[in-house]
Amino acid sequence: MTPTKSVTVAELAAQSLAAIRVFEDLGIDYCCGGKRPLEEVCLEKGLDPADVELALQTATPGAAAETDWNTAPLTALIQHIVARHHAFLRSEMPRVADRLSRVQAAHGHRDPVRLDELGEVFGGLRGELLTHLQKEESVLFPAIERFESANSGGDSLPKPCFGSVQFPITVMEQEHEAAGGALVRMRELTDDYAVPEYACSTYRAMLDGLKELEQDLHRHIHLENNILFPRAMMMEASKR
Repeated sequence: MTPTKSVTVAELAAQSLAAIRVFEDLGIDYCCGGKRPLEEVCLEKGLDPADVELALQTATPGAAAETDWNTAPLTALIQHIVARHHAFLRSEMPRVADRLSRVQAAHGHRDPVRLDELGEVFGGLRGELLTHLQKEESVLFPAIERFESANSGGDSLPKPCFGSVQFPITVMEQEHEAAGGALVRMRELTDDYAVPEYACSTYRAMLDGLKELEQDLHRHIHLENNILFPRAMMMEASKR
């Protein structure tokens, strides 16, 4: 997809992993805030839209993606999200929490205000995400899978207890936005994950873990907000 004044960041991200890399390098939000025109986002961040478009057009594609999630079955996409991104969060968040606790104990006296807030923000994010994952896996994702099964069989879509799939999707997107805000605050509190001179190996591992969690969560939310949810709503709308 060639960038234009009206194309959104999310549309570009959905079509190209190379575009995602460019957005990550430039600090452009392509998941929670991705539904805005590229030019508008560039101007807001003080970036020259022409320079960003050139970067997108010349970005190295890298290894071909294993699956085109814009056309793959929604059930396959859901399985990918759960197996890769949900599993990653459940595995890594306890590790990051443990490192953060040890850093606070060892170095809390050096910068108590920021480290205390970092612990609070991460703890809140962790609790909210665990609940969020459970809601997706027990309510929203099964409903989308039932939609796709009925659609592929030529049957009418089953009517879920919550009415339209739009309702839980709206809630999930709101929770994604809150998670995105927490990520932004953690990056601010760590000065973009800069390593202090006094940092020990655990401190460095904590920062690496937070940064990895941010990157994975960005791609996780991108797959849901920009691909899974729009496709599910389009499927439902086509059967009305």
